[in-house]
Amino acid sequence: MGDSLEAALVSFGSGLIFVSLISFFRKDVRAGFKDIFKAVSSKDLSKWRLGAGVLGASFVAMQTHVVPIVGVALFTVASLAGQTAISLWVDHVGLMGSGKNLVTIRRVFAAIITVIAVIVSAWDRFSLSNFSPLAIFLALAAGGLVGVQRALNGQINNYSNRSFATSQLNFITGTSFLLLLLILRSLFTDHSILNFASGPWWMFLGGSMGVIYIAFSAVAVQHLGVLDFTLFSVGGMLLGSLLIDIFAPTQGTVISGYLIAGILITYLGVITNGQSRRSRR
Repeated sequence: MGDSLEAALVSFGSGLIFVSLISFFRKDVRAGFKDIFKAVSSKDLSKWRLGAGVLGASFVAMQTHVVPIVGVALFTVASLAGQTAISLWVDHVGLMGSGKNLVTIRRVFAAIITVIAVIVSAWDRFSLSNFSPLAIFLALAAGGLVGVQRALNGQINNYSNRSFATSQLNFITGTSFLLLLLILRSLFTDHSILNFASGPWWMFLGGSMGVIYIAFSAVAVQHLGVLDFTLFSVGGMLLGSLLIDIFAPTQGTVISGYLIAGILITYLGVITNGQSRRSRR
């Protein structure tokens, strides 16, 4: 679309439509959505935590801005570094409300292993010619926002007990935030609002995938903690990359040994952190 803010709005807007359809046909999701605001009314849940979707919207906006500058590989590594660092902090302070996890040497080591795994997996796709310190900083910040968002969603899901209700709240707040930014920009700058119908149909699929991702992550972080979820999701991301390269490759794609090595190193990080958890017990 040539515009990172509008691309983010397409992603969140299409996701909002998708999750709203789910809510329309499922009474339990609607009930879960109401339970969130009952928790706010009873002061069991702070109002500011409802803004988790704003963090997700900010991540998507930063992603769509940074990726064309530095490429997918560098963005992935930088944002993951931000996610793992903030995940350690989130678990340490107990932001999810389910107890605190100490920042042990083994947990830090597991996080570092996972970042190394992503660097290895993307090694043959790095292009430092487009390196931009500001863009890398934005990618780090974007990853940090996602880590905090996961913790907040875990808390919200404690009260909704319906992951799609949590996801719906995220997409309502995120879409509203992006729409407000777009309106303000059109009022105070010379940017015009593009025709959203000009793009290919498949650009609207990202939002539906985001709905499922947020719904799954809201449940998973309640049981795993933010760091564990980050480590496992990285493994899933790399496995997904491998499956795409095998079954639906783009022209000229060659299955890289770096990617396979990165997957193996990722699960070494998962095992390392898992041993830390068992030893604490």
